[in-house]
Amino acid sequence: MGPIGWPELIILLVVVLIVFGPGKLPDIGNAIGRGVREFRKASNDLESSIRGEPNKPAAAAPPAAPADDASEAK
Repeated sequence: MGPIGWPELIILLVVVLIVFGPGKLPDIGNAIGRGVREFRKASNDLESSIRGEPNKPAAAAPPAAPADDASEAK
């Protein structure tokens, strides 16, 4: 079985339109997009954990100001 071509995709879209109606199509599209995004994020997180890379580099803390010797002598 080969990849889905244009005729099959058009038939699939027509069937979805008939079954769900035009009012539900934006909701279905949003749900599919959210699912793809979550899958891609999980896939990237898993790949980075396997490679041993940190998820997000932590922001470096600003260096502490040097202590003033005159104020400590009081």
